[in-house]
Amino acid sequence: MTVGPAPYTTRRALDDSDLAACFQIRKDVFVGEQRVPEEIEYDAHDADAAHVLALAADGSALGTGRLLHGPAVADRTGGDLTAGSLGRLAVTREKRGLGVGAALVRAIEDEARALGLAAVDLHAQTHALGFYERLGYVAYGPDFPDAGIAHRAMRRPL
Repeated sequence: MTVGPAPYTTRRALDDSDLAACFQIRKDVFVGEQRVPEEIEYDAHDADAAHVLALAADGSALGTGRLLHGPAVADRTGGDLTAGSLGRLAVTREKRGLGVGAALVRAIEDEARALGLAAVDLHAQTHALGFYERLGYVAYGPDFPDAGIAHRAMRRPL
């Protein structure tokens, strides 16, 4: 069996057009599908985050995620400034199940390594725990609500 290259690439968002694509995917997935209030979907962290985008060969956006780091995320990492915080991971409905989400997680981890971070934390929706566990993340602490959706903290050393 011959396996060709993935039908998509991942990269850090490069310009305002890329950021607009990231925000549109988040709006479609979190606000549209999951009914997260739009006013809490976008926050002050977006300005300093490393946003990652998955693109099809034709340039259409398939998914996004972001990495937060530094003092602004100390509350998400238990005060550990050597860890980054992966968040806002979203893949368009029609492209789920093709490995786009896993590729985005790995691209975000690459961004974390480039920043010299030692680990990545995230707050996973509980229905997605298995996805992150398959990528090497370990859950810790109790479930907690975020935007009315059950979440659990997870971490992966790099």
